[in-house]
Amino acid sequence: MGTNSTLTSRFKSICRPAPKQAQRGQALVEFFVAAIAIIPLFLLIPLIGKYQDISHATTMAGRYAAFDATNRNDVQGGWKPPAQLADEVRRRFFSNTDAAIKTNDTAGNFKANQNLLWVDQQNHPLIANFGKDISLSFGNENTSAHTAKDFSSASDGAPFNTTIDFPSRLQVVPHGIYRANVSVTIANIEPLSGPLNTYKEFEKINLVMNRGTSLVIDPWSASSIAQAEQRFSGDNLLFPAGNLKNIASLVNFNVQAVDLIGGIQGPQLGQLEFWRDVVPEDRLKQ
Repeated sequence: MGTNSTLTSRFKSICRPAPKQAQRGQALVEFFVAAIAIIPLFLLIPLIGKYQDISHATTMAGRYAAFDATNRNDVQGGWKPPAQLADEVRRRFFSNTDAAIKTNDTAGNFKANQNLLWVDQQNHPLIANFGKDISLSFGNENTSAHTAKDFSSASDGAPFNTTIDFPSRLQVVPHGIYRANVSVTIANIEPLSGPLNTYKEFEKINLVMNRGTSLVIDPWSASSIAQAEQRFSGDNLLFPAGNLKNIASLVNFNVQAVDLIGGIQGPQLGQLEFWRDVVPEDRLKQ
């Protein structure tokens, strides 16, 4: 019994919590240890968020430049000048968020045209120079002007190039896949002094964001009703009813002669204008 009681008393003394005096300062030390690792991460979150925002804007700018070529290309009205397109990209995607959409508008390197959120901890802009730090190029070889190199091979015209050469009959040229690229150079963070400089690695990061969008821009759809009619009406294989256009006047005369009272007009033989989807004028009134 004596031995068991001795062991029990020793076990209780080991498991007994330390005095409160010995625990003083422990929580404070744990907080400082955790803060050394966590606080720098919290300080970096706003900067990383700004980088992500610029990355998203670069992606949207690439899409804008690529889809612009669906309306302005070598078949429909000619390419938009690359310098003009680059200015539109800089102004509409990388300048101040409330910038108005204007023709021939460019972004200037001053505070009023800069995105006020895209600055570092010292309020220096992350895009220092619109003209130098934001560039637009085309194709896989990043050409500065529209050339044949802007396109990569594709089989978009293959389903139609059977016994009937539809692309040539429709007066369209299957180019292939078109690509527009936008590149943005991010300014390095200005050096900071102090032992808790969490931005030290960003002072020499030399970050460049490159985003591109690829799509098929072959103008299979016409830019106007007149252009669509012109493409089809001139080819008797695509529009066989066009062969009846020569006898349309004779048929109309006979129909009107038979039905003098009803005033029935003859059929619009060989004419595509009859099938135009036109909105009535009374529906256009405000």
